[in-house]
Amino acid sequence: MSDKKASVHWKGAGKSGQGQISTETGALDKYPEEIVGAAHAACFTMAFSFAADKAGFRTESIDTTAAVWLAKEGDGFVIDRIALTLKAKVPGMDDAAFQNLAADAKANCPLSKALAAVPEITLT
Repeated sequence: MSDKKASVHWKGAGKSGQGQISTETGALDKYPEEIVGAAHAACFTMAFSFAADKAGFRTESIDTTAAVWLAKEGDGFVIDRIALTLKAKVPGMDDAAFQNLAADAKANCPLSKALAAVPEITLT
């Protein structure tokens, strides 16, 4: 029914990096799915950056988008899907390491764990 997006741009490695969060409409108080998307994208981005740093890779930049679908369920609504899209510049990291760290960040960031009731969370 509804697809709202939030994005995170991260520069630098691990705890020394800095991020910026933006939402599609800029109206966080009107679209709670954007708040969820922004929080999930930020948490996932930081988890990926910290994991890369721990593995010996310095992230130069990370861009994450979280698309959150709000669907009608009975008399209310439910978040039925979240699609995370990750683009990152990590010198020296091969695709296998990238995919492994990204999957681990998706599974283990605190917001992913908190959102375990969402039936479908994908990562591209």
